[in-house]
Amino acid sequence: MQALSPTDSAFLWMETRNQPMHVAGLNIYTPPPGSGPDYVSKLLAQWSKHPKAIAPFNLRPVLKMGLWYWEEDEEFELDYHLRHLALPQPGRIRELLAMVSRLHGNLLDRNRPLWETYVIEGLPGGRFATYAKIHHALVDGVTGARMAANAMSSDPAQHKPPMWDLPFAHHPASSGRKTAPTGLLQQLGNAAKAGKEILPGIGSGLWDIVRGSYAKGATALPFQAPPTPFNVEISGSRRFASQSYSLARLKRIGEASAATVNDVTLAICAGALREYLIAQNALPKKPLVAMVPVSLHGETTAGGNQVSLLLASLATHIADPVKRLKRIVESTSDAKARLTKMPRLQKMAHGITSISPFGAGMVTGTAQNHPLFNLVISNVPGPRETLFLNGARLDESYPVSIPTHYLALNITISGYADHLGFGYIACRRSVPALQRMLDYTNNAINALESALGITSDQGLKPTKSRDRATKAGSAGLAKPTKPTVRKRPATARLQDTVDQANNPPGKG
Repeated sequence: MQALSPTDSAFLWMETRNQPMHVAGLNIYTPPPGSGPDYVSKLLAQWSKHPKAIAPFNLRPVLKMGLWYWEEDEEFELDYHLRHLALPQPGRIRELLAMVSRLHGNLLDRNRPLWETYVIEGLPGGRFATYAKIHHALVDGVTGARMAANAMSSDPAQHKPPMWDLPFAHHPASSGRKTAPTGLLQQLGNAAKAGKEILPGIGSGLWDIVRGSYAKGATALPFQAPPTPFNVEISGSRRFASQSYSLARLKRIGEASAATVNDVTLAICAGALREYLIAQNALPKKPLVAMVPVSLHGETTAGGNQVSLLLASLATHIADPVKRLKRIVESTSDAKARLTKMPRLQKMAHGITSISPFGAGMVTGTAQNHPLFNLVISNVPGPRETLFLNGARLDESYPVSIPTHYLALNITISGYADHLGFGYIACRRSVPALQRMLDYTNNAINALESALGITSDQGLKPTKSRDRATKAGSAGLAKPTKPTVRKRPATARLQDTVDQANNPPGKG
């Protein structure tokens, strides 16, 4: 058995019926040229020839003496984890996203390995989708994205085993070595050895909490966030909305404003959030604060969750989009400069400590009126080359993350090829009319381009493809380009048309 780290264990302890703790990914594929209507069935038949799973996909959690361990499931059943679904007619993106919203609200069974994969057919043009979810105690977002990419290839002729039967070196249980159970005393001993890095991180995190109530300037600190409609208790129902944008378009905004792509994405989210809250008559005078996870996988070969975090002011109180972006750059630059000086364990300790009051705020309910931060915005790097799943071209890839109590909205941005996919996941009741965020995201990008003097041609503005897909909402998406062309089809960009016509603003 393999003991979970305190960070990984926290995701199991935090989980409730209304607060599932799994991350997921939605991928949309075009079958290979010449494949018939039975392509998906043949794919599933190929996958069924791999009935056994290897770590971490064969591990289930067990609780012993107050500690969580991973234990191999001796009665693993592939049929339980791999599921075949079809969209109801007419098989639009609307039906796909409604299905994903429902699936994402369901808990994973702790008596089994904590993952499920759904193969969903019925999209126009013979396209199909996969929705795969895995518990955050097993992997973080970066590791999950790498695992998914590892099961695909840049060569359409190459066929790989499915993800659950494909070794992945960067997980602590993937080496295949049997390890003795790690007891509490041993864990404490290991922590003591790393104390030289951990203790300074705890100290700096506590200091951020103390000074957060009075510090001023661009630095974002705990308890500086204003109360918002996102900082409420949530239900177990979910709504998912997604859209992809040209990476070149966002890079041009960054070049024109001396900002990184990550800062540009934060500014886009900030503009969308500002417009959404104005429409809800709920824009606070103080700027919203986002918690931004920072991956530490580049600093270690260890698996599990390897993340720290920084807090970033979204400057939502500033109407001018360029001034708002500059304030965001100031905020993130200050946070990054502090983190850069810390060793890995100190970064992790600093991040966990700085948000440690959030747990108490969730239990007591004080997180509603005194939030540490308002929402989570993650940026997960993805593969830059076009990928294929047993010959089927991956057209689009979108992350689906975790809302929690008092953090009812989560935004995750994931890169694939020459696009960035924005994934909005929220509590259906707490965040009404989530699909409007897609319009507001477009508006935020347009506002930045206009203010910076970037023309449509320079910005590679893909508004026509969005209009075509939206108009096709009542009769299915426009026909995608031929699968022999590797360039991702313009009409294949994912659009959330869920209740677009029948769900006015303010209605859940």
